[in-house]
Amino acid sequence: MIRLLNLDEASTVLLRQDDRLRDALEVVAPIVSDVRFGGDRSVRKYAQRFDGFTSDSFAVPTGGKISNDLEKALDRASTNIRDFAQQQLVKSWSMVVGERVLGQIVKPLNTVGVYVPAGRYPLLSTMLMAVIPAQVAGVREITIACPQPTSEMLGLAARLGITHILQVGGAQAIAAMAYGTETIARVERIVGPGNAYVAAAKKLVSSDVAIDFVAGPSEIVIIASDGNPTWIAADMLAQAEHDVDARAILITTSIDLANKVQKELEKQMDSLPTASVARLAIERNSAIVLCDSDDDAVALSNSIAPEHLSLYDETLVVGITNAGSIFLGPFSPEAAGDYASGPNHILPTSGVAAIRGGLSVNDFVKVITTQRLTRGALQELGSTISTMARAEGLEAHARSVEVRLNG
Repeated sequence: MIRLLNLDEASTVLLRQDDRLRDALEVVAPIVSDVRFGGDRSVRKYAQRFDGFTSDSFAVPTGGKISNDLEKALDRASTNIRDFAQQQLVKSWSMVVGERVLGQIVKPLNTVGVYVPAGRYPLLSTMLMAVIPAQVAGVREITIACPQPTSEMLGLAARLGITHILQVGGAQAIAAMAYGTETIARVERIVGPGNAYVAAAKKLVSSDVAIDFVAGPSEIVIIASDGNPTWIAADMLAQAEHDVDARAILITTSIDLANKVQKELEKQMDSLPTASVARLAIERNSAIVLCDSDDDAVALSNSIAPEHLSLYDETLVVGITNAGSIFLGPFSPEAAGDYASGPNHILPTSGVAAIRGGLSVNDFVKVITTQRLTRGALQELGSTISTMARAEGLEAHARSVEVRLNG
């Protein structure tokens, strides 16, 4: 049964650091190094050991059977994800300030690697969430790495226009995309979720290739003091079924609601096909936290900086400073964001939402600033530049301006 905690207990129990990444780093470090210097031979060795890989080539052809109903669902979700990404995209612009013309040019990355998990669950939605924003940004070449792509995943890749899909997973896939091999091209950025070993590998290669972020187990915080306990329990289980290390936390000022949700969780798990996973996540990592006020609830949530935050009282959003994605009101279940509402579901976990948001189209572009000065503009700024340069002891900087103005 899920734990009931008071605020002091929650602040101690729920803010503990996850040791999984530290342990995984020790395991994957030799794998990453081996692939970096051993190329295809090393990738093949680990793919055979961990995934039973037997093929002659890492590349697999796209195209596979998708049912009509799933095809329609994927198309609807794709449209919404694409529309949201287009709205998010930072734009090129310029402005005139006196005799200076200043601006920025937005250019896409050339190559991106997308990791798509397919262990316990074949995450078609993750392919959409990673590939579509990259396409909206204008990325020229997208490579997907997936340890065991299903027919539906290969079919979806084809519908998205992806021609490079690798049947490689784990740390070896991350290392191969980061450093390149004889047959796997190096990419400029790697995105996508994965298990602790994938996360650890991304962390290790992040000094050599850009990544989105290092993600941990999935999590949700729900703040509700007046809501439907059946709906709240369903949202908590939707998160808990991801992984035995997932976290589902209800923060409430109502002991009555807390008791009802506690009972409802047990009731729903009795008929849930994924109960063997969800129950462990609920009993080990999750909690219902009783607070004295909404302010306390908001403060605790900000301390956790959850991946997903559900607010049954939408007015509380003004106090939220840390969250990966916020779901406002009772008819905005987290599952809507996982699949089809439009915003990205690849989100920071383990407190990383305190410093950045989720994956977006802007992770696939670079912003290049521009500036054009006339002689008059340089004359206006000349003494400012020279004075600052000499204060820093950089005489050549000052002279590079003065030679233009005094020559």
